[in-house]
Amino acid sequence: MFHHVSIGVSDLAQSAAFYDAVLGALGHGRYLEKPGSISWKPAAGGAVLWINQRDGLTTTADNGNHIALQAQDNDAVDRFYAAAIAAGAVDDGAPGFRPEYRDTYYGAFVLDPDGHKIEAVHLPA
Repeated sequence: MFHHVSIGVSDLAQSAAFYDAVLGALGHGRYLEKPGSISWKPAAGGAVLWINQRDGLTTTADNGNHIALQAQDNDAVDRFYAAAIAAGAVDDGAPGFRPEYRDTYYGAFVLDPDGHKIEAVHLPA
């Protein structure tokens, strides 16, 4: 459905290091870079995530927005979460099953350096 998603960040270098770690844990690599913007793409292809430098950026905590990234398996969700916490993320839901969504829904939630809610999820068919 989505071709790409873009989010604003207050410190491009800090956020790039963060997303290198967490997206790398999911098997995604840097895709395109241009002044003030960097993107990552899954190795197998798919939607691209862009971060864009925005001076004076403000985010509102728990505003209902979040980006969910598909993980290949539960271990990838665990790697995502560990990488995110090691890179300075704020925990917003440790890895685990979320039966309130679906019995096989396994996800983890973090807040990135700017407070954006990012999730990794594995949901077998």
